[in-house]
Amino acid sequence: MPKFDALSVSGDKVLGLVRPYRVEIVQGNVVTKEQLALIKPGMPRAQVRDALGSPLLTDLFHENRWDYVFTIRRQGAAPQNRHILLTFDGDKLTKIDAPDDLPTEKEFIASINTLKVSGKEPKLELTEEERKALPPPVRTAAASAPEPIGPTRDYPPLEARR
Repeated sequence: MPKFDALSVSGDKVLGLVRPYRVEIVQGNVVTKEQLALIKPGMPRAQVRDALGSPLLTDLFHENRWDYVFTIRRQGAAPQNRHILLTFDGDKLTKIDAPDDLPTEKEFIASINTLKVSGKEPKLELTEEERKALPPPVRTAAASAPEPIGPTRDYPPLEARR
């Protein structure tokens, strides 16, 4: 009798054939180059929070440090990990420690988009020749009132006739 391992898993495939579903995991705040350009040393905490959102990590023991961490694991897209560290002195931002390879908003969207684009845009408008080639619309006799849908009932008038 042959001996089998529990499951043969190589890379993302099970038994070399089946690719199991992986849960999409998104954690933290996406910070793009455009957002980072909005903050400068000397800004108060409230303005930084308005520009970047609330930090993922704040520490009671390091209250002058905000950590913006972002991770995403999405099936069909490369995983991404980023960490931005902001240091404050009192209420003023003093230091920005961010990676040089922060994406722009368009680059980030392109990196997580798993839809296959055909590259050919759909035609949305007819040319004048195509419009002329269309058959004329069929005119029907206009009814005085639309046909009722469902059962109809006759009710007596609410007021007496005089």
